[in-house]
Amino acid sequence: MSLRARLLAWYDENARDLPWRVGPAARAAGLRADPYRVWLSEVMLQQTTVPHATPYFLKFTARWPTVTDLASAADEDVMAAWAGLGYYARARNLLACARAVANEHGGVFPDTEEGLRSLPGLGPYTAAAVAAIAFDRAANVVDGNVERVMARLFAVEQPLPDAKPELKRLAAALVADDRPGDWAQALMDLGATVCRPKAPLCDRCPVSAHCAAQAAGAPETYPRKIAKAARPHRRGVAYILTRGEAVALVRRPPKGLLGGMLALPTSDWRPEPWSDAEALAAAPAQAPWRSVGVVEHVFTHFSLTLRLLRAEGDAEGVIWSPRRDLDALPSVFLKAARAGLANLL
Repeated sequence: MSLRARLLAWYDENARDLPWRVGPAARAAGLRADPYRVWLSEVMLQQTTVPHATPYFLKFTARWPTVTDLASAADEDVMAAWAGLGYYARARNLLACARAVANEHGGVFPDTEEGLRSLPGLGPYTAAAVAAIAFDRAANVVDGNVERVMARLFAVEQPLPDAKPELKRLAAALVADDRPGDWAQALMDLGATVCRPKAPLCDRCPVSAHCAAQAAGAPETYPRKIAKAARPHRRGVAYILTRGEAVALVRRPPKGLLGGMLALPTSDWRPEPWSDAEALAAAPAQAPWRSVGVVEHVFTHFSLTLRLLRAEGDAEGVIWSPRRDLDALPSVFLKAARAGLANLL
């Protein structure tokens, strides 16, 4: 039996039950996936996991069940609903794409990879995924799971990230007109559940007989990787200013890290520690500030230590938010707010 036949047969029996997915049996019966749900899930799943993304997907689709509904949403509502998923530029791109589909395409997603690429915020991967999964186009869908599967199947010695073009070429050679949507999802499921980054379950793999890395005896060493450079570290000060039951927030600039999101006021983030005098000079108001601890947070490209200062007082140019609504803050600021308010809650 061919590699494709083995993997598709395995997928027919073992496909994950995901809220945005139409399973292989339903697809065989003629049911097709909703392009909006496929697109939304793919955007959410970038840089996060299925368990983390799933509650967000369910909340989004309950609140905005169609792409037209999402296109009509207020920016601040979508950004608040996205809080905790990270990579907040994706939320801005999400709105731009939804509005383009609603306003320029009558609320209907283009059904080709080329047409999907014309939408704002849709890169090569997302366009290929939606084309394959929603429209059964023979598109080459290559995410991190698929790269790992290809690296092991063909024992690719070139390390990542330099190996990406070769891994994409190898994956493309396996794409066919027969069940392209199921094929894309089968590869994803294989990488997520069996061909795992660590401790791959080779004894459960439907295509282990075709795997060069398994034959060589060290599949877990693929894909090869270049050692990562040390992550830079930055330091800053976060200010927890309260007024009764309200907390002072600011909206970050639309561009840049956490752009457009509500946040605690902070100093700049820099490599050097902040002295007491510098921290007070950068505060959003003259108030009796006192230290209430520190929090650590890790972003993709740097780690951050935030010193926490808290005071009761007033300030101009801030947004007063009830403490009960702070869950809508991005993770780093929610973490800081919870730590800074711990003995007040």
